[in-house]
Amino acid sequence: MRIQNILFGMLSLVMITVMGCQHKQPAEQDLLRVKSEQGATHKKVIFLMIDSLMAQAIDKGISQKQLPTFQTLIEHGQYYKDLVSSFPTMSVTIDSTMLTGAYPNVHGVPGLLWYSTDDKKMINYGTGPMEILRQGINPVLTDALIHLNGKHLHADSRTIHEDLARRGLKSGSINGLVYRGTTEHTLTIPDWIQGPTSLQKNIKVKGPDFLTLGALSNPFDGNEKLPDDLTERMGMNNKFAIGAVNHLIQADKLPDFLYVYLPDLDQKLHKKGPSELEGVKKVDQQLQSLLQSFGSPEKAFEEAIFVIAGDSGMTQLLPREQRSEIDLPAMLKGIRILKPGEDLKDETEIALAVNETMAYVYKFKPDRTLRSLAEIISKDDRIDFVAWKEDEWIHAMQGSTYKELQYKEKGSLIDRYKQAWTVKLDAEVLDLQLNAQTRTLDYGQYPDVLARLSGALNSHKGQFLVVTAKPGYELADRSSPTHEGGGGHGSIRHMESLVPLIIVGTNEKPPHLRMVDLKAYLLDLLANHNQKAK
Repeated sequence: MRIQNILFGMLSLVMITVMGCQHKQPAEQDLLRVKSEQGATHKKVIFLMIDSLMAQAIDKGISQKQLPTFQTLIEHGQYYKDLVSSFPTMSVTIDSTMLTGAYPNVHGVPGLLWYSTDDKKMINYGTGPMEILRQGINPVLTDALIHLNGKHLHADSRTIHEDLARRGLKSGSINGLVYRGTTEHTLTIPDWIQGPTSLQKNIKVKGPDFLTLGALSNPFDGNEKLPDDLTERMGMNNKFAIGAVNHLIQADKLPDFLYVYLPDLDQKLHKKGPSELEGVKKVDQQLQSLLQSFGSPEKAFEEAIFVIAGDSGMTQLLPREQRSEIDLPAMLKGIRILKPGEDLKDETEIALAVNETMAYVYKFKPDRTLRSLAEIISKDDRIDFVAWKEDEWIHAMQGSTYKELQYKEKGSLIDRYKQAWTVKLDAEVLDLQLNAQTRTLDYGQYPDVLARLSGALNSHKGQFLVVTAKPGYELADRSSPTHEGGGGHGSIRHMESLVPLIIVGTNEKPPHLRMVDLKAYLLDLLANHNQKAK
């Protein structure tokens, strides 16, 4: 769920849309400055983030001989099926984690939808047409296009693009919504979007040396025809992204590091569920096109390192008649809930920020405790757990049983990532395996749950709960998009948290299989191969 959803929302809501309108792009210098200066022997790194790619689909497709490119990649490289994503498992948070090497408590992007106590408003980067309509087109676009990179992503959390610029290396981002760097770019807002908003025609942003954001920032305009009109989601599609990479390869203009976002699969899985294979077959064909741009797959693996990852998994949601939708306002009946687009009032008691299978629930009144709200929500047997902070402790309450676990950072228990914790009460709530003899703990159904849950609960100001749904169910506010019978993500169980990772072109292995550790691994790859080239 990324900026393509926002732009589609605009298409359905802005009735003054001018079909096929053209706009003059300001002259961008990306193609003049993007090429790596490290020489031909220095291997470039191409990172492809494939939205909602799952290992189960890759394995199924290969076993049926329908994914020849994935099979070639895996046969020539490393293949992992258990890379731990960030939490919430929503694209903006995951991308922020991958690009900064930190969880939300450090980078400051808590989810696709969250409440800002500083601004006293809901932050929405583009959840669904009805929520966009109620929140307002202007604030949604302003937050997504300006504030996400310019304000919400903490300035002291350096992105990989910023770190590479400090090292004198070139980088690029193709259609990534999180892209902050050190080079100035211009986003050009089409007239039909600009009209009903207060957005300026040309918006200055800071990004990597090379930046595309569909039609909003297309350095190829006038040089290469890529699908970026209204019928092609304004360039926020796989075809545009792969075409952009292929052009850089064939023109010998690859930067040292290139981030590429491929969004199309996510939409298909939301509709049809995680077992859908047609979308993965299409991605396989697009990856084949990319490899052939080098001349052959073998030549591609000699000249570049490919790192391919999914951003989150999905769970299969039950059909509507099996109560797949958890109606939070109905559950909290009698409590004054902030309505989408409404200003906070004196009588407002709580606010809901639903991110599919997880949600933040904010409280504003001192006479109502977080525990009391957690107990109300936990009554429903479709709730997995509810968590909140009290002083230095994090509390997690299991849905329907009211069993509780408490934990905090530092202590005598060490996990597989060398993180230290203190845990008390019922470890079953978060499926922890504790070993008092060896003073270790390990994770079951909730990978790296202590750090990831702590990251979400410490990601922004305010008093709030984290609520997660059991597999098969999703949470909903009055106008939340729902996906009954399809696929859903956002939560922290392994089906939504574990994603595939394929690495080709190097024998260097990642020290830990976590999204949060990939930035350091990528920087090491670039440094090591640069040293070897010299």
